[in-house]
Amino acid sequence: MTARAPHAQSRSKLGATAGLLSAAGGVGASSVVGVLVGGAPTAITAVGSRVVDATPGGLKDWAVRTLGTYDKPVLLLGVYTILAVIACLIGICAWYSRPLALALTVLLGLVGVVAAYADPTKVVGASGRLAPALTALVVSVALLGWFSRGWDRVAASDPRAVARSAPRALDQPTDDLPGSTAVAPDGFDRRAFLAAAVVSGAVATTGLVASQIGASPAAKSRAALRLPRPTSPAPPLTASNTLHVGGLTPYITDSANFYRVDTALSVPQVAPSDWSLRIHGLVDNELTLSFQDLVNMPLVERVVTLTCVSNEVGGNLAGNARWLGVKVSDLLKRVGVSPDADAVKSTSVDGFTVGTPLAALTDGRDAMIAIGMNGKPLPIDHGFPARMVVPGLYGYVSATKGIVDMEVTKFADFTAYWSDRGWAQQAPIKTASRIDVPSPFAQVKAGKVAVAGVAWAQDTGISAVEVRVDGGSWHRARLAQEHSIDAWRQWVYEWNATVGPHELQVRATDKSGYTQTSRRVPPRPNGATGWHTTNVTVA
Repeated sequence: MTARAPHAQSRSKLGATAGLLSAAGGVGASSVVGVLVGGAPTAITAVGSRVVDATPGGLKDWAVRTLGTYDKPVLLLGVYTILAVIACLIGICAWYSRPLALALTVLLGLVGVVAAYADPTKVVGASGRLAPALTALVVSVALLGWFSRGWDRVAASDPRAVARSAPRALDQPTDDLPGSTAVAPDGFDRRAFLAAAVVSGAVATTGLVASQIGASPAAKSRAALRLPRPTSPAPPLTASNTLHVGGLTPYITDSANFYRVDTALSVPQVAPSDWSLRIHGLVDNELTLSFQDLVNMPLVERVVTLTCVSNEVGGNLAGNARWLGVKVSDLLKRVGVSPDADAVKSTSVDGFTVGTPLAALTDGRDAMIAIGMNGKPLPIDHGFPARMVVPGLYGYVSATKGIVDMEVTKFADFTAYWSDRGWAQQAPIKTASRIDVPSPFAQVKAGKVAVAGVAWAQDTGISAVEVRVDGGSWHRARLAQEHSIDAWRQWVYEWNATVGPHELQVRATDKSGYTQTSRRVPPRPNGATGWHTTNVTVA
């Protein structure tokens, strides 16, 4: 039996399938090479990262406000969706102009190569950084070429024969679909199509598996790393530091649940053996430290609450952890800071920059280059092998993850990443409190109801928390014993709840005497203010 050219509807479906599978194979191969190279961005994450950098600040604010910590998965889903649509269109184009379709695939691949080349991450050299994107380009072009071999001749075959072919679903038995036993000189090569589909599917699956289970050198190093005991340990936690109220945020945030807000789509993978920290600028003596140099220095352990400036009133972009590291003030003493300096510009391994007031690093607070979190090496998502932690400052002006460079300088001489995008240059954390229980719109029983939550004023400390119901008088809440002025405090108020709908509000007072203002302002440009309010129904 002689194979006929597929009709127009079948060609569109076959072309879209071929384009999609070719792109999937390229992405899969890119993922495999990314794992093998160790730390290099894939074509997708390289493009996504450039999209993040080019996104206007207002749109980024909306993404964090609306999506929270899901902003990156949503962005990646969008990149994958756009790639899939383009790939399908290119595959359909291959029926009518195979050279054009291949050229468009090369062009699409070059977008990934250029994005990878522009990636500032210095985990690997330029060749290693480009390897995943180049692999995606070569594999996707090769697969589409395999899929589309002879397609332009098929599309140009006798149009009357094509017109006589009634539209059929691809899975219907017919002599112009897979299952025929012969291929005409100008016919559709079904065996080649199926073989290409199997290969591209296998490559895509291998890439997916590799990206999920492939352990980078950084992950292997972290698993083998054993942290030394701190020279200055944190005071032990006692029962009085914690209130036992159902639904209340734990005093210590588990590392796996600690919020993550940053610009990295592809988290830098740096092994301690490849890491170093350079301290330079307005100093007497430049200094470059290895990871082992840090480990050999006196280490302090402190419980510190970190807060993202994007945190809305009552939001959950805050976490409390036990950090281990070297005090920044000790490092600055070693290099000798010029009296003209007023800032430190810190840079992460992926090129992200942060501007921190020099005073916050030298005024006696426990600012540190942290290497440990909650008794273990830093998680890779949180800056392994080293990051900055500064009590009392929002993360975007202090919490540099994967820090590799500290330049002692002046604020007048630079702008950091977020300051360049409309956020304030200096941003001390504002006194805040939130209600964890009851949850918003909860239904509770009349009688004694525990209203509880957390409050924080890092580097100052919380002195009081008050709760009011339906705009009435303020009532003092009971505070858990303070463990550190740099960490939040849990609080609880025993409310005698009466039947009906009610509005609950909370405010905190810090040890400087400042009480939270009722004035509601959004996070931009230097942090939100206002009383957290929640509504409940008592039955």
